[in-house]
Amino acid sequence: MAAATTNLAGATKPAAMAAAVESVVVVHNVAKRHNVGTLARSATAFGVAEVVVVGRRDVSAFGSHGATSHLRFRHFSSLALARAYLKDERGCDICGVEITDNAQPVTAHPFRRSTAFLFGNEGTGLSQKECEICDFFVYIPQYGGGTASLNVTVAASIVLHHFAVWAGFPERGREGNKFIVADRPQGHSRGLYCTDSIEAVIEERKLRKENACDILEENGSSHPQESNGLDLMFTD
Repeated sequence: MAAATTNLAGATKPAAMAAAVESVVVVHNVAKRHNVGTLARSATAFGVAEVVVVGRRDVSAFGSHGATSHLRFRHFSSLALARAYLKDERGCDICGVEITDNAQPVTAHPFRRSTAFLFGNEGTGLSQKECEICDFFVYIPQYGGGTASLNVTVAASIVLHHFAVWAGFPERGREGNKFIVADRPQGHSRGLYCTDSIEAVIEERKLRKENACDILEENGSSHPQESNGLDLMFTD
């Protein structure tokens, strides 16, 4: 049996896993597009490996303060495709951040391996379809009575920090009263790029065209318009 390591929070995990676990952020049709930019800032601060955007592509980099240039972004048109990628290719557990009957407090660090965190709509939380792709759920304990929930970016920061502690991610070096920012990756002037394969993009276009045809047939028209978006469309 492999030796186990114990992190600062007292949670244990196999030593072989300590250097291999990763966290992924999944955002699905967030109501406020600028929240993705703010969330990206927290994601890179807490060592997130990738941001998976599901649904709409036109998200905003507002509030990222350049953090998006240090993250990989991947887009999927559906939750089913995103789940297949996360489970089959990345080997992730999918954790829904939501108060459910079986949700565990994030302070208990109920993690086992690389984990993708799914954050839902700011107003309604995770939908039934979103919950169906999750392996387990965590919630953030609250101790004051002035609000029923947290902003999605605040919630993400808390959850991602707890995962980073559990995973034993090495703390970033500091200069004075700030953490050291890495150099921007070469070859991405804005750092905002989509890692979709060409095949995935073609398949997404095909699905969109088929859906558009179905809608137009219902409305008595026969001239669908094809999307020309090949990359994630970020706006400042």
